[in-house]
Amino acid sequence: MFTHVRAVLFDLDGTLVDSAPDLGAAADKMRLDRGLPSLPYAAYRPMAGAGARGMIGVAFGHTPDHSEYEALKSEFLANYEACMTERTRAFDGVAELVDALMQAGLAWGVVTNKIERFALPLTRQMPLFASARAVIGGDTTPHPKPHPAPLLEAARRLELAPTDCIYVGDDERDIAAGLAAGMPTVAARYGYLGQKANTLSWGAHAQIDTPLELLKWLPRP
Repeated sequence: MFTHVRAVLFDLDGTLVDSAPDLGAAADKMRLDRGLPSLPYAAYRPMAGAGARGMIGVAFGHTPDHSEYEALKSEFLANYEACMTERTRAFDGVAELVDALMQAGLAWGVVTNKIERFALPLTRQMPLFASARAVIGGDTTPHPKPHPAPLLEAARRLELAPTDCIYVGDDERDIAAGLAAGMPTVAARYGYLGQKANTLSWGAHAQIDTPLELLKWLPRP
């Protein structure tokens, strides 16, 4: 159990919300617009945590060094912006988890690598985030995760020391950022995790298989 916790910070995609259906749909539309066959959702989901890079990689097999990548990325982002709240939902248990944090008097917030262009509208449109004390995007600070700057900015906005916060995420870069910021970290194993992820190698202080398991690691009110 963690002690002296005053706030919980979360990654967004794959930790609080399942945005993979909208991300996959935005990429698959690009295939359909080119007369290519649709790919199954199961092909897109494992790479949802990698955002545009992951979705373009699945849809077209292109990496960021490909000559067409930047044009494809712009098209993908436009598609995603048009549909990003159509299928995205909070994971089961997340709403109950947030309620429990509030009842325990703990602040909470979001630190995501999703840029503010998408992170702010998405969280504003979902009632779940009305009580979030901070939403930090991938371009809120000069450096995205795994740099600690976004997490340190979240702690600053909450007017707390980093050591008073814990960070929960479903990607190795989340844990790296949390450790670099001096925060206790929790690996969310129910998230996207990429391909063949070994969460035990990330160095997180704890691991959870459902959102509500986090409560076992928090001090009792």
